[in-house]
Amino acid sequence: MDLDQLAALRTPEGSAALAAATEVAGGDPLAAAAALRSAGVPAGLAAAALTQAELRRRAVGKFGPAAAGMFLTRAGLEQATRGVVAARRADRLRAAGVRTLADLGCGLGADALAAARAGIRVYGVEADPVTAAMAAANAEAAGLAEEFTVECGDATAFDVSSVDAAFCDPARRRAGTGRRIFDPNAYSPPWDFVTALAERVPHTVVKVAPGLDHALIPAGAEAEWVSVGGDLVEAALWCGGLAEVPRRATVVKEGPPVNAFCIGGAPCNHTHPACHQLTGSGTDEAAVGPVRRYVHDPDPAVVRAHLVAELAAELDATLADPTIAYLYADAPAATPFARCLEVTDVLPFSLKRLRALLRERGVGRVEILKRGSALEPERLRRDLRLAGPEAASLVLTRVAGAPTVLVCRPVAYPLDRRAAAG
Repeated sequence: MDLDQLAALRTPEGSAALAAATEVAGGDPLAAAAALRSAGVPAGLAAAALTQAELRRRAVGKFGPAAAGMFLTRAGLEQATRGVVAARRADRLRAAGVRTLADLGCGLGADALAAARAGIRVYGVEADPVTAAMAAANAEAAGLAEEFTVECGDATAFDVSSVDAAFCDPARRRAGTGRRIFDPNAYSPPWDFVTALAERVPHTVVKVAPGLDHALIPAGAEAEWVSVGGDLVEAALWCGGLAEVPRRATVVKEGPPVNAFCIGGAPCNHTHPACHQLTGSGTDEAAVGPVRRYVHDPDPAVVRAHLVAELAAELDATLADPTIAYLYADAPAATPFARCLEVTDVLPFSLKRLRALLRERGVGRVEILKRGSALEPERLRRDLRLAGPEAASLVLTRVAGAPTVLVCRPVAYPLDRRAAAG
């Protein structure tokens, strides 16, 4: 995609090509291209329209219905914040009194659009000309062109003294190749600029990869990990006046919020899914004990935020191995921060013994969870040679350093709303 192709897509002819491409997206690409050419769409315009239609189809999971009117790149869509996460971040900024925001490296504008919808005036800066033009087009399509403006330029040169807050989502893929960048010093903008930004702007938020090394977290910053539907999707550093706690795990689930308030006493927008939060120091350690009747599998946001000890205290649970984040308790607990399984058998790992036990129980279907095990679940599934009408859950783990398998069954109960409201 280049600027000329983007301009062509925004003409009446381009809009018609996009509409036609949307009708055939998701099927055989050769047949889709042939259908557009037979409709009289020039080859170059057809290719651009089909690319956009396919990206919009993929983007629905992140942006919902708004994806239908957005202009996207593959790399930009990969890094863009999910709509529900961006909206929640915007609500938190607004509740903190932010009225003007610099989005430094705004990409396609996902976070900026959410902030603009929350009533914040956003000034976006994007180094790539095509991406900057797409972000501006997305603001126009959303009816937010007055609230979110974009300039193509160097994010490090923007005068941040003119805004209340800054948001930065450094590019973590190499231009041209799309390969992931794991060294923060190779981000764009680079990590030293990002960390210094928090010293220049009273309210700064930095979106980072979920695998961020805790040693890189600036002193005094709040580090938050966010999961959506059980998938760990991002981490963020809240700096300056925005920092409230050392560590936070935010678990986003489908459905309406269970509590009337979100961050800092600000009313929730009830169009958002429920957000559950666990906070703590991130330095506490959970006690170690034996395997007990129930095992709780913490949400990945809890694990990455180093809040397993805080969750253990809530569940009256212990670890069976100090290095493995499975929590064991005598009673099940309804919590949005972990899945609960009832342990029926505890075996030192032996393929022969496990196969015999499952055959005796008539187990033909298993789900396999693992932490601290080198076994490959799909290979184990084949080696078990399962047959029968029953189902079971297998947890591959270590207990006191020894390879162990837990045979389990799910615990089903309605979510305790009082426990979930945290």
